[in-house]
Amino acid sequence: MRHLEIAVWGVLPYVVFVVFVAGSAWRYHYDRFGLTTRSSQLHESRLLSVGGPLFHYGLLFVVAGHVVGLLVPESVTESLRISESFYRANALVVGGLAGLACVAGLGILLWRRLKVGAVRLATSRTDRILYPVLAIVLLAGLWATLTGAGSTYDYRQGVSVWFRSLLVLQPDVAAAAHAPLMFQVHILFGMALFALWPFSRLVHAFAAPVGYLLRPYVVYRHRAAARRGSATVR
Repeated sequence: MRHLEIAVWGVLPYVVFVVFVAGSAWRYHYDRFGLTTRSSQLHESRLLSVGGPLFHYGLLFVVAGHVVGLLVPESVTESLRISESFYRANALVVGGLAGLACVAGLGILLWRRLKVGAVRLATSRTDRILYPVLAIVLLAGLWATLTGAGSTYDYRQGVSVWFRSLLVLQPDVAAAAHAPLMFQVHILFGMALFALWPFSRLVHAFAAPVGYLLRPYVVYRHRAAARRGSATVR
């Protein structure tokens, strides 16, 4: 096994993980109030209202598909009596549609950023690095999904095994080194994306208002009712 393969598929993932965690901690400590999307909605909202939902909802399904595909072994789906043909068809249809929605949404957002002057001026240097990396990650993943149906390569016995081996600190370098080129491109640029994450606008994901869904109801009283209540107290 070549030293380059060991460095890329056995060492680099852990370096990226350290950068991601340490960078996120640094950003939270020194720039807590900067964990935002730096929204440009005030400059233009029509394209944003189309591209934003397409990108974000598509991304949710893409992430869910990655969680299932990478973390759930083939033996588990077999024990649940989910046939391989059904699994592949579901991954192709759902993953393909989610990927297309995500790519289309990103395309609209990039077009908006290039064509709307005020939005273009609000683009930072980090954004100019982030967007091409994100685009390559999505396009490579979509291409691997759409071409996977007619391929003999089974990623569940390849890159998925490699990913799970990283979690137990025993990287299966060969499983990733022997993957098709498009999968390798997807993985490498995915790692680049996570390395950039703490230093870009993607960090706003950590500030998502999840607690809003769990907060108790706020009771509002009509002004006239409030006045009657105060009169009764008197």
